[in-house]
Amino acid sequence: MSGDQTEPKASGKAQVKAQTKAQEKAGAKGQPAEPARHRREGIGLMGRLRAYFLAGILVTAPIAITVYIAWWFVSLIDGYIRPLIPSAYNPENYLPFSIPGIGVLVVIVAVTLIGAFTAGYVGRLVLGVGEGVVGRMPVVRSVYGGVKQIFETVLAKKSNAFREVVAIQYPRPGVWSLGFITGGAHPEVQLRLAGEAEDIVNVFIPCAPPTAGYLAMVPRREVTVLNMSVEDGLKLVMSGGIVVPPERRPMLVERPAGGDGAQTGDGEDQPDRKVLAAASRSKR
Repeated sequence: MSGDQTEPKASGKAQVKAQTKAQEKAGAKGQPAEPARHRREGIGLMGRLRAYFLAGILVTAPIAITVYIAWWFVSLIDGYIRPLIPSAYNPENYLPFSIPGIGVLVVIVAVTLIGAFTAGYVGRLVLGVGEGVVGRMPVVRSVYGGVKQIFETVLAKKSNAFREVVAIQYPRPGVWSLGFITGGAHPEVQLRLAGEAEDIVNVFIPCAPPTAGYLAMVPRREVTVLNMSVEDGLKLVMSGGIVVPPERRPMLVERPAGGDGAQTGDGEDQPDRKVLAAASRSKR
């Protein structure tokens, strides 16, 4: 028994010595020693179930929230419009089931017909008479005029409102806030604050989530225009900075082969690539 026990011990010591010599030889030759191989532990059943559950949440949560918001909006419109539909024209009186979205369809058709009517001569005449009557009401005319001007500015095709995403130092220097240029400042503000030598712009700084915001009148030279779409800016604000839009590298215009003194057609020097790269790294 003693001889049988000493043989495995001796063989084990021999294997250890052989491995040590092999590692010493590999180190002497300049080759890195092979690290010890550890057994890779697989993911257990609970780990797999947890991963599948999180993957299911990532897939179903955006769809469920979108469907819920759409259903809530359709139900809200239907609740106000369905009672106004005459029973003779209500399709639910002839069908054994309810039709969701019938109120939204009625609103779309009615708004389209009103727009077609006001585009004609008679419609413009009726609209002018109605606006004249509203203009004589002390409180109503202020509300109607402000709301109409806002809709005309936002819905105009050539409007510059919410077309640029900018960053300004607000509420103190060194702290940057995301905002949207809504237009030029009022002439009185322009005259009192900067005169005619400097341009003042209105910047709307939304809250996160954007239920309200602040209006800042900032000189244009202190506004940094970002290479970001309005949609990406709204996503960044609504998520509180969680959803970061993908990076958009600016398209650099290569210098012509004329040398360092070459200029573009408008007389402005083209910035060097290294200068732009250094500036972007410093901003980051």
